[in-house]
Amino acid sequence: MDPELEAFLPLFPPANLDDPATARRNIAALVASVPAPDTSDLEIEDRTVSPDVPVRIYRPHQAQGAVVWLHGGGFVMGDLDTEHPWAARLATACGAVVISVGYRLAPENRFPAAHDDAYAVLTWAAEHAAELGVDPDRIAVGGHSAGAGLAAGLALRARDEQGPPIRFQLLNQPEIDDRQETWSARNFTDTPWMNRDKLAATWRHYLGGEPATPYAAPARAADVSGLPPAYIATAEFDPLRDEGIGYALRLLQAGVSVELHQWPGTFHGSQALLSAEVSQRQITELAAALRRALGES
Repeated sequence: MDPELEAFLPLFPPANLDDPATARRNIAALVASVPAPDTSDLEIEDRTVSPDVPVRIYRPHQAQGAVVWLHGGGFVMGDLDTEHPWAARLATACGAVVISVGYRLAPENRFPAAHDDAYAVLTWAAEHAAELGVDPDRIAVGGHSAGAGLAAGLALRARDEQGPPIRFQLLNQPEIDDRQETWSARNFTDTPWMNRDKLAATWRHYLGGEPATPYAAPARAADVSGLPPAYIATAEFDPLRDEGIGYALRLLQAGVSVELHQWPGTFHGSQALLSAEVSQRQITELAAALRRALGES
């Protein structure tokens, strides 16, 4: 474990999703303790996208592209407010419009609720590119953890339905495989923030016992050809690590351009610890990948 990250481990709440309401309060309290981002160079607007999906739009000056951004939280936690520090920093760093999506949460709203909300926002962004001040051919999808899984699912659906063109997919520590058969998913039982039991709980809440489709668990997709180029990042001490690496390899073998970065000494979500040097490198890389893909100056 990176020593700068290890020092923070006692501050993290228990990795438990048995009580979603308590878990949501815990993550809100954790985010509230993080220093507020500098938003002086951003225009920030709250909107509601049909049918009834709240979004928060972060507009840097002279942005040319946009990213539909999906927060993490195991499909169970998170909202526009808990994602605000990350979305604002990402917009400032990458120079693109960030459309943060307040999708419906499980277990109250199981799959495909979050997926449908995200796809509605992607469609809206493509249709309203001129209003957003961006090029409709420069729209990416991205997210962290469960949000990265949602982004990967959007890329599959947009390909299958000839939907809005997606320029790029940014998948940070993606949650994409409900089967939990990889080495990391089977063996990381006591890792910080995310472990095998918590991972299993996220899928129980999200799927409600129903079989997963590739749009819910993109690792199940039989064909991953024809998808947008991807940047995939994984953390060393994360049960999700091997499914992210495996998905990157499958994309490469299907002819999709992929940048894969496995971050040593890190754990799931550790990039939120902004003071650590490795976290600063991770955030810089994620933003740079988006900037390059969307052609931001």
